[in-house]
Amino acid sequence: MRDAGMNGLVRGRRTVTTIRAKDTVRAKNTVRAKDLLNRNFYTDAPDKVWITDFAYGPTDAGFTYVSFVNDLLSRRVLSWASSTSHDTEFVEEALWMALWQRRKGSESRKIPIQGGIHHSDAGAEYTSRRYTQTLAEQGLLPSIGSIGDAFDNAAAETVMGLFKNEAVARDSPFRTGTLAAKADVDDLVVEWVHWYNHARLHSALGYRTPVEFEELYYDEMTGTLPDVAAIKLAA
Repeated sequence: MRDAGMNGLVRGRRTVTTIRAKDTVRAKNTVRAKDLLNRNFYTDAPDKVWITDFAYGPTDAGFTYVSFVNDLLSRRVLSWASSTSHDTEFVEEALWMALWQRRKGSESRKIPIQGGIHHSDAGAEYTSRRYTQTLAEQGLLPSIGSIGDAFDNAAAETVMGLFKNEAVARDSPFRTGTLAAKADVDDLVVEWVHWYNHARLHSALGYRTPVEFEELYYDEMTGTLPDVAAIKLAA
């Protein structure tokens, strides 16, 4: 990298976006679920665990907040939503889009969304009664990390960090200039999410893309992968 005149990305100062809910079920309009992961960010199938968080993109008109929902197995960005304010309605929009994204193919793949875990931090957006009720109605089990500890939601925090470094940073290849307003952030997110899902290689996935990793998983489950041993014998 030094010979090529390249420098690694360095994260800047962090703007606090999480408004933590009180750690009690008696808090007004909030319900705290238990942490069902306990920092065990491993699963063996798609849609067993979804992770979520949101970040921000500074524009000339103020912050635009972007929420992502990811599948823990493949790290795939299932959905995203953006808003100029961070509230329950904003993060719930991303959740509804993730549900639509998966259920549109559930008939052929028999994706078991029912009973899956939805993991987030302790932000008031995720602990609100409205959001918790939506999760229950959609058959998802809420899981929330402890207050003030980013490591409890480290998998989602990693995605947020990648988004800010790879897409929002001033020298990002996804930016065409100044981010003037929310529409500019939306355009940037569309490009980055497509690249992240279809082109970015992830070391945790054996240097495959999220989409490729999921396709391999379903091919193995349905037995549509070629028989490598038989091909070698035939040759």
